[in-house]
Amino acid sequence: MLNRFVIPAVVLAASMFSLPARTQNARTPFPAPDPNAPPVAQNQEKHVDGWYKEVPVPPKDQKSALAPRHDLSGIWEPAAGWRDGVQFLGAKEYPSDGKPQHELPFTPLGEKTWKSHKPGFGTTEVPIALNNDPFDTCDPIGFPRIELFNLRAIQILQTEKQVLIFYQNDRTFRSIWTDGRGFPPDDISEPRWYGYSIGKWEDDTTFVVETSGLDERTWIDNVGRPHSSDLRVEERFHRVNYDILELTLTIIDPKMYAKPWNALNKFPLRLQPADFDLREMICSPSEQAEFDKQVSRPAIANSKKK
Repeated sequence: MLNRFVIPAVVLAASMFSLPARTQNARTPFPAPDPNAPPVAQNQEKHVDGWYKEVPVPPKDQKSALAPRHDLSGIWEPAAGWRDGVQFLGAKEYPSDGKPQHELPFTPLGEKTWKSHKPGFGTTEVPIALNNDPFDTCDPIGFPRIELFNLRAIQILQTEKQVLIFYQNDRTFRSIWTDGRGFPPDDISEPRWYGYSIGKWEDDTTFVVETSGLDERTWIDNVGRPHSSDLRVEERFHRVNYDILELTLTIIDPKMYAKPWNALNKFPLRLQPADFDLREMICSPSEQAEFDKQVSRPAIANSKKK
């Protein structure tokens, strides 16, 4: 749990209090940065995979081959560096930062529901120990939040009838059916943490996915944007060339939002070496309890003393 929670919080929280050194592994996979160290550009920082094998930074003038036809397979990470997918202030295109251009088109119900959520980040943030983020009690992160918070390495596999996406975050996967089926009827479907997904190739390099049937207990992103059971999500995976894959993600939920909005817009992912090992990031109730003991409660106690 400390791995899962501390990593995204590090950039914002390092100046607030000192994070504990304890992690799942003897080696800290992504250590908290030294506040006294000189800044390092994301594309220059040392990066290692799950077996602690260093991943080289691609050259700026790298030449790429053409994209293969109908093929997304491979291991992918955010092209600008792993921090680019953290999105701790919410969906990348609409962070919760108070800027007018980032305000979402909430319906009255959507705004009321959002204000009932108590996230640990964003304009409506509350102290860590007082939030009601379902992911912090180890409920599944769900979809689309799996792509709108801590989007790290993903591995895509293709079969004759499915596209499978394996995520580093929460060590989970999604099945996207490509055999021409539609969604199951409402009278037999059940809400799912990751929904029902069907996909098709729009052209040789663009794969379009529609997802519905999502459990409304999940949040859309890290700042508590809500959704209803009517949520539909569209993903567009466009393979620009052999090395770059762009992801666009659109939220469609008329109960909560007056119009669709793009949470990700051509977010670039870079192909990694075939021997790249995905790290383990799993929500562990025992580690959550330890995090609350070492971090959350002391932070609240210290804030009351000031």
